[in-house]
Amino acid sequence: METFDWIVIGNGLAGAALSYELVRLGLSVLLVDDGNPDSATRCSYGGIAYWSGTNEITRELCQAGIERHRQLSDELETETEFRELDLLLTFPPHVDGESLTRQYEQFAIAPRLISPQEAQEIEPQLNPAAIGGAFTVKHGHVNPIKTVDGFNQAFRRLGGQHMLATVTGLVHINNRVTGIMTASQAYAAGNVVVAAGGNSRRLLHQARLSVPLYHTHAEIVALPKVEQPLRALIMPGIATRFEAEATASDPATDSRWDGPPDEIAPPILDAGMIQFLDGSTYLGQVSRFRTDLGTEAIDAAQSEAQIRQGITSQVPCLANVPGRWRHCLVTFSRDELPLIGPLPGVEGLHLFSGFTSPFAILLPIAQRFASWAMNGEKTALDSLSDRLLGQMLVTRFEKSPPDTTT
Repeated sequence: METFDWIVIGNGLAGAALSYELVRLGLSVLLVDDGNPDSATRCSYGGIAYWSGTNEITRELCQAGIERHRQLSDELETETEFRELDLLLTFPPHVDGESLTRQYEQFAIAPRLISPQEAQEIEPQLNPAAIGGAFTVKHGHVNPIKTVDGFNQAFRRLGGQHMLATVTGLVHINNRVTGIMTASQAYAAGNVVVAAGGNSRRLLHQARLSVPLYHTHAEIVALPKVEQPLRALIMPGIATRFEAEATASDPATDSRWDGPPDEIAPPILDAGMIQFLDGSTYLGQVSRFRTDLGTEAIDAAQSEAQIRQGITSQVPCLANVPGRWRHCLVTFSRDELPLIGPLPGVEGLHLFSGFTSPFAILLPIAQRFASWAMNGEKTALDSLSDRLLGQMLVTRFEKSPPDTTT
């Protein structure tokens, strides 16, 4: 049986970029993809918030990330549809915009406060009467599906092996992971990295490992074609998601995430939209903090109506455009930064997940992870991976099921 240097579990942006960077350095890599058409990346807006760094590390990563995106199409020999557009962070009429300026001053490039009329000049389809104003800043953007496909094609050209299968367990001997199990067979590797987004916690929990990763059920409405050209990306100027994530990831709730289906925090709506270059448009998004992975407890029709009402008051031309409700799992950590690096106490097993703003910072982190994997280089990555040591809850195997042990 062939033994790979690395097995990468998951083919969203995290798994696609990391597998490419590993194979580019000459390592043998198996990328395992469950083929889910509604992964978080494929439901993503594809926004690159390169302006949003708040400290030395995140500012460095954001700058490296946008520079990487600017040349990525040439490197991958595939068009990612990279562009820079105007971001409008809108807020309701009853809100005083001046009171919000302090929260935006912390960023590397502070968004600028503008009036409803100035916002309409940037996005002519915007209804200025529906907002009190907006903050605006230049924002990077790619087509997320084409970006992942570009990484996958380059990965295969370099000799990487890409397999469609669902990982059912980790193969290990004592505290050393030696590969993975699928429904049909086992695959051996010197190292395994879990980059499975919202499924990462479930997969590790099956192996009796508990990590401080959590997920939302993110819901959008995908419109296949909008005839009116939309110039800007619109998102809410008052962020409620991070406060909700902090509540849902409180250590006191941790055991509930591994128990029966439960709602950890109330759902929230972030009213926004993005149009891609082919005219397809995403409206979003509802985020639900439920511990289950399926959609049985979600009323899709009600969610779609809520999303449409939230954004079409601002952009009326979207009101009657046919679309399809879509759902995905979006992972997050306790502090808005990813969990990356080796799992303490378990040899050969690594984590690469929990990216709150993946398109902004993930690509340079994938490069640095691959350099570390190849030659142990010390980089800014270490200060992120060190967090894993302090946040892990359980880092040992306990009487694993027979089919995941060799």
